[in-house]
Amino acid sequence: MRICSKVSCSRSAAATMTYVHADACVVVGPLSRRAEPGAHDLCLDHAAKLTPPVGWELIRIDGGQTPPERTHDDLLAIADAVREAAGRPTDNRPGRPTDIRAEEAPGGRRHGHLRIIGEGRR
Repeated sequence: MRICSKVSCSRSAAATMTYVHADACVVVGPLSRRAEPGAHDLCLDHAAKLTPPVGWELIRIDGGQTPPERTHDDLLAIADAVREAAGRPTDNRPGRPTDIRAEEAPGGRRHGHLRIIGEGRR
C-alpha cells in the first residue's frame, strides 16, 4: 500500500499527480499501478484540494472511465508497431505498412530502433 506524498499525511494514496514544466501543466489522475520517479501519490483529500501554481493548467482525469474497446484493426496496428520496433519485417498484405531497411531508407541510417536523419530531412 502506498501512502500520500504530502508531508505529515499518512493516509493511503488514491491518485497520482504528475507535471510537465515545459507545458506548465499539472495532471491528477487515478493511482498509477506502480510508483514512478517524478510522480506524486496523493490521498483523496489532497488530490481534491490540489491547486496548480499561478499560470499553470490543471487537468483532472477521472479514474471511473472505462477504457475504449480495441478493434481488430487496432490490435493489428499495435502488433505491426511492435514488430517494426523489434526490427522484424511486417506482413506485406496490401494496405499494410512494409519494413524499410537501412539501405533503402533515403538519407538515413538505422541504429537499433532509432533512425539517424541527415541535416536536410528535418
